[in-house]
Amino acid sequence: MMMEWRRRMDAALLVLLLGHLAAALEVPLDLREELPQPPTITHQSPKDYIIDPRENIIIHCDAKGKPHPSFSWTRNGTHFDTEQDSNVSMRPHSGTLIVDISREKAEHYEGIYQCTARNKHGTAVSNNIVVRQSRSPLWSKEKIKPIVVQEGVSLVLPCQPPAGLPPPIIFWMDNNFQRLPQSRRVSQSLNGDLYFSNVLREDSRNDYICYARFPHTQTIQQKQPIVVKVLNQAPVDDRRPTFLIPTGTSSSKTVLRGHTLEMECIAEGLPTPEIAWTKMSGDLPANRISFLHYNKTLRIVNVSESDAGDYRCTAKNQLGSVHHTIHVSVKAAPYWISGPPRNLVLAPGENGVLTCRASGTPKPSITWAMNGIPIENSPKDLSRKVEDDTVIFTDVQTGSSAVYQCNISNDYGYLLSNAFVNVLSEPPRVLTPANKVYQVIRNHHVLMDCSSFGSPIPKITWFKDSRSSTLDGDPYILHDNGTLEIHVAQARNSGKYTCVARNQLGIYENHVYLEVKEPTRILKQPEYKVVQRGRAVVFECKVKHDPSLIPTMTWLKDDGELPDDERLIVDSDSLAITDVTENDAGVYTCIMNTTLDHDSASAELTVVEATPTPAVVYERPDPPTDLELTDQKKRSVQLTWTPGDEHNSPIQKFLIQYEDLLHHRGHWHNLTEVPGTKTTAHLKLSPYAHYIFRVLALNAVGLSQSSFPSRVYRTDPAAPDQNPTGVHGYGTEHNNLVISWKPLSGHQSNGPGLHYRVMWREKMAGSDWNTVTVANTSKFVVSGTPTFVPYELKVQAVNDYGDGPEPAVAHGFSGEDLPIAAPENVQAVVLNSTLAEVHWDPVPSHLIRGHLKGYKVYYWREHGHKHSPDHVEGILSFSGNHTHGMLPGLHPFTLYAFNVRVYNGKGDGPPSPPQQFNTPEGVPGQPTSFVVTDSSLDSLTLEWSPPHDRNGHITGYTLKYQPVNNSNELGPVEELALAANETSVTLPNLKYSTRYKFYLNAKTVTGAGPAISQEVDTIMDEARPVSPFGNLSSSVGEEGALISWEYWGPEKNIYVEYIVENSEGEEEWQKEFVNGSQNVMLKGLKGGLSYRVRLVAKGHHDQPLHCSKELVVKVPAVASRQVDIATQGWFIGLMCAIALLILILLIICFIQRNKGGKYPVKEKEDAHTDPEFQPMKDDDCTFGEYSDNEDHKPLKGSRTPSNGTVKRDDSDLSLADYGEGGDGQFNEDGSFIGQYSGKSASRDTAEGHESSEAPSPINAMNSLNSFV
Repeated sequence: MMMEWRRRMDAALLVLLLGHLAAALEVPLDLREELPQPPTITHQSPKDYIIDPRENIIIHCDAKGKPHPSFSWTRNGTHFDTEQDSNVSMRPHSGTLIVDISREKAEHYEGIYQCTARNKHGTAVSNNIVVRQSRSPLWSKEKIKPIVVQEGVSLVLPCQPPAGLPPPIIFWMDNNFQRLPQSRRVSQSLNGDLYFSNVLREDSRNDYICYARFPHTQTIQQKQPIVVKVLNQAPVDDRRPTFLIPTGTSSSKTVLRGHTLEMECIAEGLPTPEIAWTKMSGDLPANRISFLHYNKTLRIVNVSESDAGDYRCTAKNQLGSVHHTIHVSVKAAPYWISGPPRNLVLAPGENGVLTCRASGTPKPSITWAMNGIPIENSPKDLSRKVEDDTVIFTDVQTGSSAVYQCNISNDYGYLLSNAFVNVLSEPPRVLTPANKVYQVIRNHHVLMDCSSFGSPIPKITWFKDSRSSTLDGDPYILHDNGTLEIHVAQARNSGKYTCVARNQLGIYENHVYLEVKEPTRILKQPEYKVVQRGRAVVFECKVKHDPSLIPTMTWLKDDGELPDDERLIVDSDSLAITDVTENDAGVYTCIMNTTLDHDSASAELTVVEATPTPAVVYERPDPPTDLELTDQKKRSVQLTWTPGDEHNSPIQKFLIQYEDLLHHRGHWHNLTEVPGTKTTAHLKLSPYAHYIFRVLALNAVGLSQSSFPSRVYRTDPAAPDQNPTGVHGYGTEHNNLVISWKPLSGHQSNGPGLHYRVMWREKMAGSDWNTVTVANTSKFVVSGTPTFVPYELKVQAVNDYGDGPEPAVAHGFSGEDLPIAAPENVQAVVLNSTLAEVHWDPVPSHLIRGHLKGYKVYYWREHGHKHSPDHVEGILSFSGNHTHGMLPGLHPFTLYAFNVRVYNGKGDGPPSPPQQFNTPEGVPGQPTSFVVTDSSLDSLTLEWSPPHDRNGHITGYTLKYQPVNNSNELGPVEELALAANETSVTLPNLKYSTRYKFYLNAKTVTGAGPAISQEVDTIMDEARPVSPFGNLSSSVGEEGALISWEYWGPEKNIYVEYIVENSEGEEEWQKEFVNGSQNVMLKGLKGGLSYRVRLVAKGHHDQPLHCSKELVVKVPAVASRQVDIATQGWFIGLMCAIALLILILLIICFIQRNKGGKYPVKEKEDAHTDPEFQPMKDDDCTFGEYSDNEDHKPLKGSRTPSNGTVKRDDSDLSLADYGEGGDGQFNEDGSFIGQYSGKSASRDTAEGHESSEAPSPINAMNSLNSFV
């Protein structure tokens, strides 16, 4: 036992001794692709892998290594040959398996899979991946009997869902897919059953439905509905609680560490009991606990060993309580104590350890493997020693690289981890970027990195500036990873630092820089303010910061962002609020941020009520006064002033203007603007100027008058601050160089005696600068320069007080001359009959003698053996350094000549020797002419001339023709091939009086050219009249004269002409177009006149008009209607008679009602045979319409029978014939209520005296006249 203890202690000491070394060396990401490396699994599927049977199976396995690893698989512990299974494939450069389930069920591939990744440096293995198919089985069919219970008793509705993979989620709903309400009385248990502590009458329903949702396949299964009927026959007594679940007084539960523990207690009783939980052996974990289902379920997440113990649930109501104790045991699958083992990178001769430290309940066992083989079966290695959870390496040698597997397991799970040992010999290198700049605020600490890599691990040393000594004492702290720390940085610590990494194989240096900055401080903080509503307030916040850092000022209100309000004006060192309101009250904080630090300060604003003021008058502000110049410096001055009266409108800003009495006397210029809350401005000035300043104030009304000018402020002369801009060099002749620039203004001169120092030299090594001084001008010409030579140019401003800054170098060229060489190796490639491509060799740049602009191709057609320059057909320019170009738009079957020239800014160079090329034959152009020379009844003769552009040898002609009808529709096409030497053809057997359209084109061997077309008519049949019009007729009505005709001509433009008969010669025919019609209505003809009417058909402009015979149309005269009918005696007499008849009618009606007598219907029929007769009804003095029909149909205008029906036969009119349709109603007695109107004129014409119309006063009078 003592020996074993000493052995374990020695191993532990060795582990401690080597632990630092083992953890210190990691291969950086950017070096992993360069160095040899054993495989490492980077991605794999989960251990318990549930797949969707509807989708292809993808089992992931990815690994990295150098060289890239190869992959293999085992299935259920044996080799899985993926190449032998056509349904399985492996992704390229990966071990991921893809299983196509279109030809095989997914369940065929269930099993335990393990992936292996190997290269020449080792082998890594994945976890055991258990692949199982998700399942969502159907509910077993069952007939559930209705449940009848007495009100007040407890009830459990079982769900018993089918076992799925993974288990389903249970919920209860009704037929309308609404969740059933749950409460302290009704709740769902963890197994899905629905528990009622006591039932009520309202629990009766026929749609208690349990649903199971299977999350993996997103399917939902439904149990048959359960019917519950609650009776109220005999009252149930109140009772103390008892537990429905769990049963008994105690139970036990086992849970795994890290999982979720759920315990439930559901009790019955009346009244409904309440549930409470306690832990008998300690306190409940407050931050990991929750109570669900109305306290019936206790849930603890992320369970730990401390959660083991006894838990008590208590159910209580007014009649008593009951307890149940649950004993919880916590087990643990293996878990890492300090993480999985880390990869080791060792140099030959170094030592290291792999530690695989884990825990679990019960205690797990540990096994080691090397390259996937149990370590006890691996080749012996004297440098390796296994001590339980540790592998110790001493004095490793090249070739010892391998991947070690650590497997930790117990009854509840396992952990498998790969860690490689990589034996490398690498010189040191520093990975921190070179010349990195660290910035830190004074009195803060700083860390400067020196991340390195090497094998053996490099030793890091630091030096500063002159390297007098290493930095390993106060104030420097050197960390194990090479980082140098300065706890309190001071300005003296700024400078250049050198990090040196060295091992036995070499040394490496890297430089970084440290800049210590001044802290940011608020010098003047905002102050507490009390301001009246409607006034303005300003918070100042003046800051000091390091000048090399860019500050950003931020203002907050009550620790939030400032309101988006234009009344709040933020300046660089202040916050102004105009027209203050109650909402502006609060705490305002200014925060000055830089990239390294910040400072802040706060002040409170209190808003009080403003004192009453009289009516406000707004005016422009008064001008500022009391201008003073302070803080006078060479290039700046401080201007202060006193604002004038605002006149009730706050000043928004001040405008500062200046006048330069030395250079621009009498001209005021805007210099700057400042907010209206400021009364000072820091003005930047130029040297050698005599300034006077004035200030103007602006408010909402407008600008004030300017203030009185300040006193003169003279700035001293100085050397120029800037040089001329826009320096260019170019030549106007082949032997000169013009240097030009934009001169400085008098204000920019900074002093008297402004002139320029012009410098130039050829742009070549060893050339000297030429210098000349010129007066205040804008260019200088250098003569006698070589042609087109590059020059470097400088122009410097100089005055009596010194030189301007060193000028920048500009570049230019001396003058150009015409090129002296032509392109060589010129040739043409013919692409088709209208396109050729020209190639040439570029001209050397020294022969171009200028800026290369491009190349030009001159080309022309060769009409003879000599060429005249005046007959150039085209010039194509190709900008830039081209060596070929396209010649488009050429004529086919033509001999062309061309040459190529280079051109620069001066002009064209000499031409290259002329070259020639022939374009192949193309399609010909249109025939030159195409006419009809002879036309007969059924034949035509066509003549034509050959094309002007033959573009080759004419091989023949194609003639196509087709008839055209009156509506311009084309008939079938006839085609005729003609010989090349033919120029005419006669077409027999054509239709008489028919228009034909002809198309003629010429052909070469290349194809047919465009066609020329012609339209012509054959001569009309002599049996028909010459005019194409016939059956001309007319009829005159109220709307006008209707003219009708027949037409069989080919013309498209048809119109009718008319003119008053016997009109004088100056009157013209009136026209109306009638294209496509066979009649027309002439409107607007004057009554009492006769008109001559004819029809005209118009063809093409070269064809005669076709006219019909003339027709004379007489329009009858219309009687005058100018007499006022109201003044005519006959009309007055008629109105009196009608009034008398109406009076008599009313008297008779009155008498009949008093008598109550009735007239026999038969007598009325015999006495009055007029069908228009409408007798008056005896009872209500209305008039009815009688029929001879024996069916005794209801009288028109009388009431219908009480049942509301109306009989009708074919002679009756529809109710829709009256008023606006059949939207009728019935009175309370069933009679119909409708809208009636008089009959239309068309019905009068169609029906005559047999029409039935509604009663009207006029009909009543007619009936009365017949009656009396």
